[in-house]
Amino acid sequence: MQRIRLRYTKRGRLRFTSHRDFQRAFERALRRAEVPMAYSAGFTPHPKVSYANAAPTGTGSEAEYLEIALTEARDPEQLRVLLDESLPAGLDVIEAVEARTSGLADRLTASVWELRLDGVDPADAERAVAAFNAAEVVEVQRMTKNGLRTFDARPAVVDLQSTNGTETHSSAADRPTDQPCAILRLVVRHVTPAVRPDDVLSGLRAVADLAPPVPAAVTRLAQGLFDEETGTVTDPLAPDREAATAPTEAETAAAAAASA
Repeated sequence: MQRIRLRYTKRGRLRFTSHRDFQRAFERALRRAEVPMAYSAGFTPHPKVSYANAAPTGTGSEAEYLEIALTEARDPEQLRVLLDESLPAGLDVIEAVEARTSGLADRLTASVWELRLDGVDPADAERAVAAFNAAEVVEVQRMTKNGLRTFDARPAVVDLQSTNGTETHSSAADRPTDQPCAILRLVVRHVTPAVRPDDVLSGLRAVADLAPPVPAAVTRLAQGLFDEETGTVTDPLAPDREAATAPTEAETAAAAAASA
């Protein structure tokens, strides 16, 4: 059985698709592309697809991941092209690698987010970010299925900055262009309870009374392991690429014998 790991996007208006909507679209794409999927056992077999840490509905993403199991070997790049052509524009499969290591989900420990705040003066955003970063505790509330929950959002936030750039990953059709705009970059650990970008926005409102006049355009730029030394979020597919290019034991032994 071959396992393939895919990186896909949610762009533009497709950011409003729920995870369940994407699952249905992806399973249709698998059928259209005639992918030789492995299926689960039981009375209602399902294609073996493992989804990892999907972005919330309403947020865009450049870094969503899943893994599929095949009954026949396929070239990952050819498979990527077929699946990308079978999905609607905006749900784009941009990378595919053969799984040669274990624990993809375990390597998704942090995310990098971009928050575009239309109608917010960048100077006001900078002051709010400074107040958030200086706070030891930032309590926010979120409605859950068990009722209103209060928790501290501050420990999960590794980095929060207000940037001066104007280039973003938000769709141009989804935002005004004649108003002031602040752009925030957020690095957050995946903890329990999960701290989402909207929780950080609630925290900015709590500590600095920052309230954007329109909903923020939120895009996940990356997710992976958080490197404590560099303060960056690493590529979770890199170990599989490295394993694919590393020589096998037989190749190493043959090369040693040839040079002896």
